Amino acid sequence: MSNGDIFVGEVIGTAILILFGAGVCAAVTLRYSKARASGWVVIAFGWGFGVLAGAYTAAPLSGGQLNPAVTLGIAVDTGKWDKVWIYFLGQIVGAMLGAVLAYLVYLAQFQANVRQTGTTEGTAEEPTPTLGVFSTIPEIRNPVANLITEIIATVALVLPILAFGLTKGLGQSGTLVLIVSLLVVGIGLSLGGPTGYAINPARDLGPRIVHTFLPIPNKGTSDWGYAWIPVVGPLIGGALAGLLYNAAF
Repeated sequence: MSNGDIFVGEVIGTAILILFGAGVCAAVTLRYSKARASGWVVIAFGWGFGVLAGAYTAAPLSGGQLNPAVTLGIAVDTGKWDKVWIYFLGQIVGAMLGAVLAYLVYLAQFQANVRQTGTTEGTAEEPTPTLGVFSTIPEIRNPVANLITEIIATVALVLPILAFGLTKGLGQSGTLVLIVSLLVVGIGLSLGGPTGYAINPARDLGPRIVHTFLPIPNKGTSDWGYAWIPVVGPLIGGALAGLLYNAAF
C-alpha cells in the first residue's frame, strides 16, 4: 500500500467512525434529538457500527486500522515502523473531519443548545454541555484510575485484534471487521463506564480539537487538562498489547 492510499483510507475510514460515534452521542445527548436519553447501550452499538462501516470502507486502501493504538500495537509486534506516521496523520485528520460532519448533521440541535430547568421562580434555560458528544469525560476524575482504565480497555481491544489475525478464515471470509466491531461494542458495555472508553487517541484528540473551535453556543469547556489521558493511556495499552502478543503467540 502506498503512503497516499494509506492516508486517504485512514482519513475516510476514521471520518466515518467518528461521524457514527459522535453522531450517536449527539443523538442521545442533545435537546430536540429524537433519540435523546436513549441510553448507554445505544451509544455502545453506535460506536460499534461506526467501526464496522469505517473499517470496511478503508480496508481496501489502508487495512482500516483507524486507531493509533492499533497501529502502534501492530508496529510493536511486527517491527515495521516506516508507515506508522502516515497512519497516525490520516487517523487524526479523519477524526477531525468526522467530528465536523457530525456537528453539521446536528447543527440545529447544537444551535438550540439549552435545556429547561425548573426553578423557584419558574422555568429557566441552561446550556447543555457538549464535550461529551465529541470526546470522553471521566465519571470520577482520578488521573491514575482513569489512566489504568484506558490502558486495560485498550489492551482488551488490541490484543484480541492481533490474535484474530491468527484465524485465517476470518480474514478470508470478510468477517474479521464484523468481529472487531462486536468487540468494540463489548468493551463499551463492559469497560466503558469509568471513562467513556476512548481506547483510541485519534477518536478523542481530533474531536476535542474540533470542539475547541466550533461555534457551538454555550458549549462549555473542552477540558484540555484531562485530554492527555485518552491519548497516553491507549498508546500505552496498544504497545503493551503488541508486546504481550509477540511474547505469547
